[in-house]
Amino acid sequence: MKLSLSYAFGTAGGSSRFGARGSTFGLYKTRANLYAGGCRTLWKTMKLVVKFTLVFVIVFGIGFALAAYMAHSFLQKNATDEVIQNAQLMMETALSMRDYTTKQIKPLLIGDKSQSTFHPQTVPAYAATESFNYLRAKYPEYSYKEATLNPTNPRDRPADWESDIIRYFRDNPSIKSKIGSRDTAVSGTSYYLAKPIVAAPACLECHSTVAAAPPAMVAIYGPTNGFGWQPNEIVGAQIVSVPASLPVRMADSAYHNLLFDMGIVALVTLFAVDFALILIVVRPVSKLSDLADRISKGELDDAQFAVHGKDEIAVLAGSFDRMRISMVKAMKMLEGE
Repeated sequence: MKLSLSYAFGTAGGSSRFGARGSTFGLYKTRANLYAGGCRTLWKTMKLVVKFTLVFVIVFGIGFALAAYMAHSFLQKNATDEVIQNAQLMMETALSMRDYTTKQIKPLLIGDKSQSTFHPQTVPAYAATESFNYLRAKYPEYSYKEATLNPTNPRDRPADWESDIIRYFRDNPSIKSKIGSRDTAVSGTSYYLAKPIVAAPACLECHSTVAAAPPAMVAIYGPTNGFGWQPNEIVGAQIVSVPASLPVRMADSAYHNLLFDMGIVALVTLFAVDFALILIVVRPVSKLSDLADRISKGELDDAQFAVHGKDEIAVLAGSFDRMRISMVKAMKMLEGE
């Protein structure tokens, strides 16, 4: 008996739940039908130009959204490539400055190694770094550093991520450049371009041993750091870095300009097409409608259709005119009887 009662109550409760769900579904369906009916009624009351404009806006809006999505990705990649190309150009500028210093400036300023004055301008790394600092006045987003594991000048001591790049070049001596990115706490993601620094014979004149180095240089920087370099050893890396915010800013600027231009083109196209639609379709059809209305009121002689051209509207006007002539003849025949 208890089992039968619980089963009965359970069935009733289930039916109640299903009934509630059914009524909710029916309510949603009713609302959807009302909305669809309202849209159909509104569509029927619209003028032809309004309908065409609405369809144009919907179709162009979908195409605009797809084009904007693809353009954003393309512009981001293009801006990043442009930034890397600029970094490569700046790297080659720094290398040229090193060669110029070694081949032309250093022979003019260095005489006897025992001289009491040391000119840091004769050091290629110093000359390249200082030259790049002047360049940064116009391109402040870019930075340049000749990070060295065992530098003479303390400012060339590498950070942890720069040490990783140097070790990468030391472990892979056949690789001549490296492009990558890193995350920073201050400026977010940053891109970098790096090339290894190899101890050339000109470098060993100051960095092999303390005894071989110019005494004036040792007096400035001390005998502890910057010595013990071996021939053709990878001792550091030239690194040009730039924050990722720069290509993002460049891409966003180009993206907004593109959207603005596309919007202008869309508006001009819409106005031009609507104007052509009014001249070619709406106005002739309105005239046909007016003449057909006059015929329906019995004004057969005054309602004459002007036929121009051979397009569909001209064919329609010709058909209406033939129908009008036939009706005039039929009315005269009826009047004669």
